[in-house]
Amino acid sequence: MKTERLIKMANDISDFFNAEPDKEIAAEGVKSHIMRAWEPRMRKAIIAYCQESGDGLSDLAKAAVAKITG
Repeated sequence: MKTERLIKMANDISDFFNAEPDKEIAAEGVKSHIMRAWEPRMRKAIIAYCQESGDGLSDLAKAAVAKITG
């Protein structure tokens, strides 16, 4: 899957969880969704992209991806 598509998907998920006032809880929600719904290759690609630059990812998406990597 193309990186641009993964960025859009991560940002769309983040937009949904962004309504949560506690951004720590919101990031956990995004992380949980990605871990549950994305296949391992997709997760690996977004993690690598976020570690490389993360350009285009929302702050919430970046925080969630960072939580995946620990």
